Amino acid sequence: MPENKNDTIRWDWPQPYIHEVEVQPQHIDDFQHTNNVVYLTWMAKTAWEHSKALGLDFEAYASVNRGMVVRRHELEYLGASHESDRIWVATWITGNDGKIRLRRRFQMVHAETGKTLLRGLTDFVCINIETGRPTRMPENYVATYALTVDEASRETF
Repeated sequence: MPENKNDTIRWDWPQPYIHEVEVQPQHIDDFQHTNNVVYLTWMAKTAWEHSKALGLDFEAYASVNRGMVVRRHELEYLGASHESDRIWVATWITGNDGKIRLRRRFQMVHAETGKTLLRGLTDFVCINIETGRPTRMPENYVATYALTVDEASRETF
């Protein structure tokens, strides 16, 4: 059983931001495992928690009338989780074009077994909050959402 989520887990990328969740009864579907939509919710929550940890909460977004919104999700389910399981949701910023696009990668790991349950990604675009239209990221977004890992040589987004 893993004791330290950073030292004993085979993370896909180095130095993840990790948000821990626990599977609750309301997360369980008719198949008696966590419903797939819950994993997407955990990805969104982890991305937002990471943004807040970086100093970009909604107040910061509103102050410059710019925000990062989802353009696309991709999820690959690799294993099931069940009620009371603790899940470590890791994220990395793996793409930032310095203009309007940002990519996050995700890996969900069962805290007790160390097994990877999901790999995913989310592509974001910067928008003008008032109009909802895509617009260039402010310079502090480019700097704050700096790449954790540069995947540019592996794939474009």
